[in-house]
Amino acid sequence: MARSSVVVPTPTLERLSTYLRYLLELERAGVETIRSAEIEEPTGISAAQFRKDLSYFGEFGKPGSGYYVSELRARIATILKLDRDQLVLLVGAGNLGAALAAFPGWAQYHLHIAAVFDNNIAKIGRRLWDWEILDIERLAEVNEKLGAEIGIIAVPAEAAQSVADRLVAAGVRGLLNFAPAGIRPAPGVAVRNVSLVQEMAVLTYHLGERSCNRLPDEEPAEDETEAE
Repeated sequence: MARSSVVVPTPTLERLSTYLRYLLELERAGVETIRSAEIEEPTGISAAQFRKDLSYFGEFGKPGSGYYVSELRARIATILKLDRDQLVLLVGAGNLGAALAAFPGWAQYHLHIAAVFDNNIAKIGRRLWDWEILDIERLAEVNEKLGAEIGIIAVPAEAAQSVADRLVAAGVRGLLNFAPAGIRPAPGVAVRNVSLVQEMAVLTYHLGERSCNRLPDEEPAEDETEAE
């Protein structure tokens, strides 16, 4: 559990998801233990940074012995609340929405798309993979029964804010926004904006640099030796 007096930086939470993904791969491969030094090559994150990230949440592993893969995977999943089923509402049944719905990795993180919505009458009532596309006007009604707290926004920029408002009004408390426009966060609602153009801009910048081994916003890691 995170120390109550410590605010965990968002980059740390992002890296935890990277560790979780890698630990799931190790678990499927039957690997039982791992040392922090073995994290570096497959994740691109230093062993010292790995230990620092874990230190926000208490003690992990044993000095000289490393970490039990299954135990560490379970603890990180619990920290990120990915150890329990979470229902997700997807708004936008276009090409991007279809690609997100088809992502095969949702289930291993206990995330389940529960309903898909759109405002295009030509799409409403049709199937998007396993889901019937529902009229967005029914969003509050449907979620009153589902109780989903996560919403994915995959709509054009001009519709992003109104969709976000609808989701929040329907009880959603976490928004993943793929629309090419920022949205005004409501009190008590977590928002993550995923901008493909922004990511490409950062990537193309680094292509012009001779050395990009370390991104400018990476945090310096303390040399902790909790477990190797």
